[in-house]
Amino acid sequence: MIDAPVTPEETPPLDTDVHATGPAGLGASPDRDPAERLNRSFADSDRLAARRVIRPVQHFLHTEASGGIVLVLAAVVAIIWANSPFAESYEAFIHHHITIDFGFLTLDEPIELWINDLLMAVFFFVAGLEIKRELVHGDLRDPRTAALPITAAMGGMIVPAVLFTVFNAGGDGAAGWGIPMATDIAFAVGILTLVGTRAPASLKVFLLTLAIVDDIGAIIVIALFYTTSLDAVWLGVAALVVLAIVGLQRIQVNSIVPYIVLAGVLWLAVFESGIHATIAGVVLGLLTPAYPFHPPEAVTGTIHNRLQRLRALPADGRADEDEQNELEGIAQLSRDGVSPLRIWERRLHPWSAFVILPLFALANAGVNFDGVSFGSLFSEAVPLGVIVGLVAGKPIGVMLAAFIATKSGLARLPRGVGWLEMGGVGLLAGVGFTVSIFISGLAYADPHLVEMAKVGILTASVTAGILGFAALAARKTTP
Repeated sequence: MIDAPVTPEETPPLDTDVHATGPAGLGASPDRDPAERLNRSFADSDRLAARRVIRPVQHFLHTEASGGIVLVLAAVVAIIWANSPFAESYEAFIHHHITIDFGFLTLDEPIELWINDLLMAVFFFVAGLEIKRELVHGDLRDPRTAALPITAAMGGMIVPAVLFTVFNAGGDGAAGWGIPMATDIAFAVGILTLVGTRAPASLKVFLLTLAIVDDIGAIIVIALFYTTSLDAVWLGVAALVVLAIVGLQRIQVNSIVPYIVLAGVLWLAVFESGIHATIAGVVLGLLTPAYPFHPPEAVTGTIHNRLQRLRALPADGRADEDEQNELEGIAQLSRDGVSPLRIWERRLHPWSAFVILPLFALANAGVNFDGVSFGSLFSEAVPLGVIVGLVAGKPIGVMLAAFIATKSGLARLPRGVGWLEMGGVGLLAGVGFTVSIFISGLAYADPHLVEMAKVGILTASVTAGILGFAALAARKTTP
C-alpha cells in the first residue's frame, strides 16, 4: 500500500551525505556542508570562469529573445557567405550529399534536405508538443479564452493568402499562396520581449496562442496542399507505427528505447509516403502523453518510503549497493512523476532553438543577390505578393478577425490591450521567416521562384518586425 503524500513540514530534510563515505566533491572543501555542495554547482561558484563566462551564457540562453538573436545571426552569416567570394563553398556545403544505406532502402540527399526533412521534423515535434500542451493545459483548453487568438490567427492566415493570390493568380508563382500565412514564433516573441514593460503581459499570451494556432494552420496546409504523390504501402506502415505507439502507451511502457525506434520508423515511413517528413514530428508531438504515467501523490508517497529506508540503512559502509538501489529507484520515480510531454519539451527546446533553427537558417537563407534589384521586389509577382501578404495582410487579417469576434460577443480583447497593441501584434505575426522559407521550398521547383520568394520573405520579415516593434514601443507603460 502506498503512503499518502507527505507535506514538507512532515518530511524531515534528507541528509545528503548519508554515511559520510562518499568523496568530498570536485573542488569542494571536505568540511563544507554536503547539502551545500550538492546544491551549489560550478556555475554558482565565485570562480572567474563561472562569473565571466558560464553565468552570462546561461542568462543569455534563458532569455526569450536569445533564440531569435541566434536565428538572425545564422541568417546573416548565410547571406554574407552566399554573396562573398566564397559563395561556391556555400553552394558546395548545402548541396553536399550524405547517403544512408539501410540495405532494403537507400537515402541519398543533400545536406540542405537532411536539415529540412530530418532536423526540421524535430522542430515540428517540439511545435507539436507545444500545441498539445496548450490544448491540454493552456489557453486552447478553454474555448472562450482561446476564441480571440484562434479567430485572429485564422484571419491572419486567410487574408495574406488571398492577397498573395491576387498578385499571382494564373502565374508561375500561384502555388506559393501558403508562404505568407506563416508566423515565426521565435522572432515574433523575441521582438515582443525587446519591447519590455511597454507591452502588457496578456499580449504575450495572446501572441503565443495566435502563433501556435498559426503553426497548426501551417501544418495542415503543408500536409494537404504541398504533398505531391502518396504511397499507400508506406502510409500503411506509418499508420501501424502510430497504433504501436498508442498501444505501448496504453500498457504504460515508459522505456524510451522502443519509442525512439518507432519514431525513426515513423519518420522513414512518412518520408517515403510522399507526405512531407516533418508531419511525422507533429504526429509524435501530439501523441506524447501530457500527464505522468503515475499519479503525483503515489510518486510522492513512494519516494518518501524509499527515503525512510535509505535513512535506516546501517552506516558501516556495507550498504553501498542498497544505497545505490534506493537512490536509483528515487530517480526513476521522480522521472515517472513528470509528464513525457514536459520532459521532452524541456530537453529538445534548446536544441530546436539554438541548433536546428540556426542550421535551417544557415542552409536556407543564403540568397545570392546577384541580378536581384530592389525594383524586382515590386515588379515580380512572387516577392510582391509575399511582402504585401506578410506586411499588410497579416495585421489586416488579425485586426479584422479580432474586430468581428469582439463586436459579435464571441470574444473580448485581453486585459490592457487596445487596437494599437492588436495592430502591433498583427505586424509581428508578419515575421514569417522560418516556416515561410520552409513552405517556399515546397511550393516551387523553379530555383528562381524560390530565390525571389526568399528575398520577399526576408524583406517582409524585417519590415514587419521593425514596424511591429515601433507600434508596441509607442506605448508608454502598461496599465
